[in-house]
Amino acid sequence: MNDNLRTIKDFRHYLHTRLRHLYPASEINSIADLIIMTIFNLNRLQQMMKPEYEISPTRRRELLEICNNLEKGSPVQYVLGETFFYNCRIKVNPATLIPRQETEELVDLILKENPGFKGKIIDIGTGPGTIAIALAKHLPYASITAIDISDKALETARENAKLNNVKVNFFKADILKAGPEYFPEKFNILVSNPPYVPVSEKKNLHINVREFEPETALFVPDDNPLIYYRAILEKKNFLLAPEGKIYFEIHEKMGKALNTLMISYGIKETRIIKDLNGKERFITGK
Repeated sequence: MNDNLRTIKDFRHYLHTRLRHLYPASEINSIADLIIMTIFNLNRLQQMMKPEYEISPTRRRELLEICNNLEKGSPVQYVLGETFFYNCRIKVNPATLIPRQETEELVDLILKENPGFKGKIIDIGTGPGTIAIALAKHLPYASITAIDISDKALETARENAKLNNVKVNFFKADILKAGPEYFPEKFNILVSNPPYVPVSEKKNLHINVREFEPETALFVPDDNPLIYYRAILEKKNFLLAPEGKIYFEIHEKMGKALNTLMISYGIKETRIIKDLNGKERFITGK
C-alpha cells in the first residue's frame, strides 16, 4: 500500500503520476474531482477548502484499485459506476454511453427555452436515461417518455430514474424500424442525442472511448452518417404534435447537411447552435 497517500492532496499528485501518459493535466484534475466527489462526498469547493482531508486505510486501498483500472484506459465513470449530470446522479456501465458536457448544454438549452413546460417530451436513444431524467427533475409537470434499443441500457435508465426520484416512461424500441403503433400519443418536444460518429473516425478517438464505450451508441456508417436523424424525421407526423419542437445533438461537421435534411422534411425555424467550445453541436426546429 502507498503510505504516502494520506490526504486528498496526496491523491491528486499520485493520480497525475499514474495517468500523465494517458491524459492532459486538466483532464486528470477533472477525473480527480469526480473520484473525490464520489468516494468522499466532497464537492469541488469543499475539496479546495480541505486539501489535507485524511484518507483512511480502507479508502486508500479503494483509491489504489481505482488507479489501477484507470491506468488501463477504462473511463473513470465506468470505474466508479456512476457520474453526475445536470445535478443528477447517473449510474453507468459498459452497456451505456457516458454523459458528456455537450449533452448538459443540450438539456440547458431545452430548459431555458421551455420554462415551466407541462406538455409531452420524448427522448430517443436515451441510454442510461440521462437527458430524460434531467428534464424530468427540472420540469416536474411534464410527461416524459424515453426509448432505447438496448435492454441493459433501459434497465440502468429505470434504476437511475428511481435514484433521482423522477417518473419517466421507458420502453424498448428501434427507431429505425418502429412504426406508429409504438407511439399512440404525439409529443410537444422531441430530443435526441443519437449515434453520430462516422466509423472512419474511430481510430482518432481516445482509448477510453474507442475501447470501452458501446459502439452501437457511438458510430454510424461513413456512407450514411445521418441515418438516425433521417429515421426520426421520417416519423415526425406520428411523433410530433402541431408546432412540436425538435432538439438534436449533432456531429460538429454535419450541421449544414442536417439542416438541409430537416428543411426537406418540412421542419421550420431551424437553428444550428454552437457549444461552449465554439463547435456546431445542436440543431433545433419546429
